[in-house]
This record gives sequence, C-alpha cells and structure tokens, in this order.
Amino acid sequence: MATPQDVLPAPALRKSTGPTADPAADPATGPATGPAEARIVARRRPGQWVSAAVALLLFAMAVSSAIRNDAFQWDVVADWFTATSVLNGLTLTLWLTAVTLTLGFVLGTLLATMRLSTNPVLRTLSWVYIWIFRSTPPLVQLLLFFNIGALYPTLGLGIPFGPEFVTVKTVNLIGPTLTAVIGLTLLEAAYGAEVVRGGILSVDRGQLEAASALGLSRWRVLRRIVVPQAMRSIVPTAGNMLIGALKGTSIISVLAVSDLLYSVQLVYLQSYQVIPMLLVATIWYIVITTVLSIGQYYVERHYAKGATREGLPPTPLQRARAAYRRLRTAADADADADATDAAAVAGRAAGEAR
Repeated sequence: MATPQDVLPAPALRKSTGPTADPAADPATGPATGPAEARIVARRRPGQWVSAAVALLLFAMAVSSAIRNDAFQWDVVADWFTATSVLNGLTLTLWLTAVTLTLGFVLGTLLATMRLSTNPVLRTLSWVYIWIFRSTPPLVQLLLFFNIGALYPTLGLGIPFGPEFVTVKTVNLIGPTLTAVIGLTLLEAAYGAEVVRGGILSVDRGQLEAASALGLSRWRVLRRIVVPQAMRSIVPTAGNMLIGALKGTSIISVLAVSDLLYSVQLVYLQSYQVIPMLLVATIWYIVITTVLSIGQYYVERHYAKGATREGLPPTPLQRARAAYRRLRTAADADADADATDAAAVAGRAAGEAR
C-alpha cells in the first residue's frame, strides 16, 4: 500500500561497526536482531509557514495603519458609540429586522407550500410573486410603496368591477415606517419561500414513503421527519438571510426612517465628522452580525445531531476547556515531580546529617 503524502517513514538506521554500535548487531558479540523500526514523521511544509507569516504581516500592517491614522478619529467614535440617538437607531434596526424576517418567513412558508402544491393555479401565482420580487431592486420596491398614493389615492374593499364597501386614503394610511415593514417583508417572503422549498425538497422521498407505509399521520410526518431534516438545509441559508436583512434595513434611510444608518447621518450632517460616524455604524453592524453568527452556529449544531456517525466536532468553548484541563494536568504533574525531587533531596540531606 502506498505511503500517504502527509507522513513519510524515516530512513532505516544503518548497521554501525564503531564503538557506539549496538552489541547485538556486532558480529563479534552476536548476530543482528533485525533492522530498526521505522519512525513515522510529519512531512515538512515550509510553504505553509511562509504564507502564514506573510498573511500575519499584512494583517498587522492593516491594523497598525487603522490605529495610527488620525483621520479615523477613534476618540469621536468612542464618544458617539453609545450615544442615545445611535442606540435608538440601533433598536429600530433590530426591531425591523426581527419583524420583517418573522413575517417574511411566515409568508414565505405559505408561498413555498403553494409552489409544492398540485394545484397549477397556486403554483403559478406563487411563482409569479417570487419572480417579481426577486427581479426588482429593493430600493425601487420601497420607493413604489412609499409613493403608493400617486398610483392608488384610495384603497377599497368590495366586489371586483362592482361597488366598494370600505375605502381608505393611502396618504393617511401608509407612513415611512409602515412602508419599510411592508416592503422588506414582501421582499424577504420571496427569498424565504425558496429557502423553505429547497429545505423540503432536500428530504429523501423514500423516507416519506416509508412513513406513509407505517401509517403515520401527515402532521407527525411533518413534525418528526420532514422538519428536522429540512432544517439542516434551511438554517444556514436562513442565517445568511437574517444577516442580510439586518444590513438591508440600512436602505430605509432614503425614507427618512431613523434606523442606525440614518441616525449617524443626521449627526455627521451637522458636525461634518463623516468617517468616525460611519465607523460607529459599521462597528455596531459587525457586533450584531457576530452575535447572530454565533447563534446560527449553535442552531446548526442542534439540527446536525445524528447526521454523521463520527458525531459533532467540539465547539470552541469545549476545545478551550479541554486545553485548560491539559494545562492543569501538566502543571499538576510538574508540581508532583518537584515535590518528589524536594522530598528526595531532603531525605538525602537527612541521611548525610546522621
């Protein structure tokens, strides 16, 4: 069998006839017992060390230039990072993200069900909805909803091509915040429908047939078979959608909605401190995105249970705990060895004293 490229056997030791040779291998003392056992050593990869050193050097240069550049005005960033106006904008951004993504996934699940239906009318209507909202830019959609009064001055409920029972003026009905909620929800629903549909289609059809053969109800099949396996495909994409929705809320600043980006814009339009205020918004987006990414990681682990025979790899926290236990074990072993040496020295000293 060929030797793997990552490990190579060390060359066998040659028979030596010098004074330091093994007596068992010397002809004068006895026959050799056989060649020395080959030792497996890791293959050296100098290219990895060189590339890692170059990458660390470039990273250190970038960090140094960002810290030492006075144009960033880090003192201004620190002063405005927890300002009341910035935190209020951050709160509205988080609220918009949660509301639009929740409503978007609810509507998207309905659209995905329609896409998978055997009814051709429902399939067509769902496809047309997804096609329209995925094909038009989000900014255009928001501006259209914001100017809905120019297209439909009044909205009514009644019989098509007949009398209307209830009419409402759109000028007084839809404001900037409601426009943002409606526009972002409809947009997320289009993407969420494809995410849910892809997750459902990823489940092996043979398992559904086996569940039907066992006489399981549709609700139990959906809850115990379809959803747990579909979530393995849905969660990663849904996590990306969540992060994208968080950053996508910055587009509503064109509607004068006081989200995080619009809040910092109001500040730098008065103080002309453009760079530090944009850094405030950027750092907040990075912090929230990092927290969401950590949550996505653990949700993916939850739904990945039983996916492989080897089990799940340890989490960073588990690895840190294992490394700490190894260090504690090594430290305790060194302390025991030192105590044993000290006791031996003390015993010899006592013996000499006698």
